[in-house]
Amino acid sequence: MTTLIYFLIFFASCLSFYLSGEMIVKSLIKIAKFLGWKEFVVSFLVMALIGSLPNLFVGISSALHNIPELSFGDVIGGNVVDMTLAIALAAIFAKKGIPAKSKTIHTTLLFTVIAAILPMILIWDNNLSRVDGVIMISFFFLYIIWLFSKKERFTKICEDTATPTKSFKASFSGIFKILFSLIVFAAASEGIVRSAQYFATTFNWPIILIGLFIVGLGNCAPEIFFAISSARKNMEWMILGDLMGTIVAPATLVLGIVALINPIYITDFSPFAVARIFLLIAIIFFFFFIKNDSQISKKEAVFLLFVYIAFILAEVFIRI
Repeated sequence: MTTLIYFLIFFASCLSFYLSGEMIVKSLIKIAKFLGWKEFVVSFLVMALIGSLPNLFVGISSALHNIPELSFGDVIGGNVVDMTLAIALAAIFAKKGIPAKSKTIHTTLLFTVIAAILPMILIWDNNLSRVDGVIMISFFFLYIIWLFSKKERFTKICEDTATPTKSFKASFSGIFKILFSLIVFAAASEGIVRSAQYFATTFNWPIILIGLFIVGLGNCAPEIFFAISSARKNMEWMILGDLMGTIVAPATLVLGIVALINPIYITDFSPFAVARIFLLIAIIFFFFFIKNDSQISKKEAVFLLFVYIAFILAEVFIRI
């Protein structure tokens, strides 16, 4: 009975992340239209920052509960999901795949690859220290400085026809919805961390494995929703930049903050072995597909989807 309760708490927490993320996305777009923000700024705020909030809240909560390795597994597992499942589903729903001809996307791709690999390099000595945390946070702000350094990235006004006409009332209510969603995020993160602790104790699972295999997927709900929604609205040009932002921010800013609060020590890398292999596979093919023909086609999307399925099967098989 207790196990069922914790499963329900975990499921409800993941669902809360999804619904709150959707509420924040819609509220931000309303505010953006009222303030006349550019589409680039909106997409960055929605995904690179808002999309990383579940990771941040889970990371802080896990650090305060003295299990920061849960956050490490969450981020690495989430990166695998973003580079395979999220992009694959978005490209499948898009009419002609996901275009990637922008110079900004190609340069961001390099930042993304470095950010995804950086935590694995820094933890090579089994320790993600506070110094490593400063390095990761510094890399994130280097990315931000570069991202906002060119005027041509701010040339298109946000024009999402699915949102209502500009109004002060709509934007003002959006602020309260965002604040309410942040409170829900905090409560949901506590539910996920406590559930993860229970599963680790009851089923004798390594806490990092729970982060990789379960929490990482649950926390990717906001960006998966946004990617599919953008594809269905023919806003494919936003997808890659947004998803790359959600890879960079958790792998640098979030893990950096967690390491500052509570350094991460991993003495046994065996639960992490499969994820490391599939993360490298995902990075290689993700990089190759974009550089090769400047897009993610539907065929390439199906391949990335099979990479994710293979990751799940490998994790299940190795535990049997």
